[in-house]
Amino acid sequence: MTRRSWIGWQFVAPFLAVFALVFLAPIAYSAYLSLYRTKLIGGTSFVGAQNYTKALHDPQFWSAVGRVSLFLIVQVPIMLLLALLIALAIDSGRLYGAAFFRISIFLPYAVPAVVATLMWGFMYGSQFGLIRNLNEWFGVTLPDPLAPNLVLAAIGNITTWEFVGYNMIILYAALRVVDPSLYEAAAIDGAGQFRIIRAIKLPALRGPLLITTMFSIIGSFQLFTEPVVLRTIAPNAILTYFTPNYYAWQLSVGGQQFNYSATVAVVMGLLTMLVAYLVQARAVRKAV
Repeated sequence: MTRRSWIGWQFVAPFLAVFALVFLAPIAYSAYLSLYRTKLIGGTSFVGAQNYTKALHDPQFWSAVGRVSLFLIVQVPIMLLLALLIALAIDSGRLYGAAFFRISIFLPYAVPAVVATLMWGFMYGSQFGLIRNLNEWFGVTLPDPLAPNLVLAAIGNITTWEFVGYNMIILYAALRVVDPSLYEAAAIDGAGQFRIIRAIKLPALRGPLLITTMFSIIGSFQLFTEPVVLRTIAPNAILTYFTPNYYAWQLSVGGQQFNYSATVAVVMGLLTMLVAYLVQARAVRKAV
């Protein structure tokens, strides 16, 4: 290599070193752990793919996968639709105080997930929170959001509140770079606002919508903080295998099953990659 070639590598070397340390190394170590099994008697032994076979036949793991899949199917479209509508409303120029609404809707994203979950958890409380107060004030019995059959919807509400502003900013930023001459030409042709949205704005948002969808899919499969925090408030509603990440954490911290925990993490990572790839491939194929 010439000296000029080495200069480029010197610039990217710090990033590559950090990337290898904090991203590639943990993945490689998890894959390594997943090939072994540690027993109290007998120590650590190589078991090959036995941990993966166990994971594929583990009903608790698949229960967790099914739960986050349902969460993804219901929560992600609602969140992205709200983000899209808000971005279109702010970009329309007809909303009074658009800057205030933009900042206000984005602000929850700046709230740490633990704080947001605790705040909503105490509002949800039927024995100590807002739900209890409403029951007392109006003499009614509202459904308990922290009941086992409603807690997933309650978590969906929390994550929507947290991330709708984040997705809205991405979509709004994409709308701001659309050439104004397109709007002028559409207005001259007599196109109304709905026609402009359908013919100009939505096509311009195809790429950003794909990005936000991908991020949301990954985030759904990584669901962890909200169940962990809510379990302290509603232990009977949040199972130890409520989500795959929570299940892997419980196996590692609570059960000291580090090898099987690593296996669950690897399988979940591969599953997330597969779903994200299929969604991306379908979107690209429809765009062609």
